[in-house]
Amino acid sequence: MSKMDFLEGISSIWGISGDVDEEIQTLKSRGFPISEQDESIFLDTIKTKLQNQVFCFVDIETTGSKPEEYSIIEIGALKYQNGNIIDKFESFVHVEDIPEKITELTGISTQTVQNSPCLSSVLRDFRIFLNDCVFVAHNVNFDYGFISYQMEKIGLGAMLNVKLCTIDLAHKTILSPRYSLPFLNEFLGINTPISHRAYADALTSLRVFETSLLCIPKWINNTQDLLDFSKGKK
Repeated sequence: MSKMDFLEGISSIWGISGDVDEEIQTLKSRGFPISEQDESIFLDTIKTKLQNQVFCFVDIETTGSKPEEYSIIEIGALKYQNGNIIDKFESFVHVEDIPEKITELTGISTQTVQNSPCLSSVLRDFRIFLNDCVFVAHNVNFDYGFISYQMEKIGLGAMLNVKLCTIDLAHKTILSPRYSLPFLNEFLGINTPISHRAYADALTSLRVFETSLLCIPKWINNTQDLLDFSKGKK
């Protein structure tokens, strides 16, 4: 669509207004996958073939389930393209106190993170790392929502990356009695030896994704096809 039509459309959703080029650059800096050509705007996921798409698999460990009340204590992520891991991100986050039940679950204690960088520093580095990749996670709304809330809180703005849930994709492609990450890790023979640690769980999510790709319909050629299929739109 034209730049002006695009700006009018997003203004009705996010309340954005102002210089068109400036607003487009702001959206792109927050991960919205768009490109410009001849005064028109294109959604990159429609024209990007699956083998060319960079997917970013992400997992976080936190002190609780609500981002407005609890803290991120670890972020792990890896970039994946055409069958290869091309980059990775892994960092603890400094917090003053980690509940004992979280330490029992993850093995991460207050002492573990005492010399780690602060959340704002980690999130700024992660924002650069993520860029405009497709954000992928197992139960993606939790990880995406938690990180996006914290980014907005420190002034980076909410994330606008396209997201893909490996639970949704697994439901469409893998016949399994359960779809939790620990269960699929064993059921599919992935056997990642560590669980409830951010990078390890992100890696397991990637392996689930790879299994799902073996079973997707032949008509799926581009990124948007896969996103629509995972959500049951096709």
